[in-house]
Amino acid sequence: MTFTVTYARRDEGDACLRLAGELDLSTAPELNSAIDRLVAEGRRELLLDLAELTFCDSTGIAAFVRGDNIVAADGGWLRLTGATGRVARVLQVTGLAEVLRHPRDTVDPAAPAAS
Repeated sequence: MTFTVTYARRDEGDACLRLAGELDLSTAPELNSAIDRLVAEGRRELLLDLAELTFCDSTGIAAFVRGDNIVAADGGWLRLTGATGRVARVLQVTGLAEVLRHPRDTVDPAAPAAS
């Protein structure tokens, strides 16, 4: 399956990256590059939508942690939303489900927050 990273800007001003497919050793560099580009543009609040991510190995987990460390060094954050199935299980087992959970986890993270 193909891996894709799609960028969407949210109304709240944070950047949303939508991941689809399989995040592993061969595709994690693509995610790292996308995060690096956003950080270079001055983004410090990154939301990763995992609703269409079907697989994530330890290299993908490392990419999430790396991204969080980069933005946290400048007072920012990286959060995950929308994980299901095996991806959600991997995040739970590693503890990232709690550490990087978006506080307003919604079905569509690019949709405006309900008041």
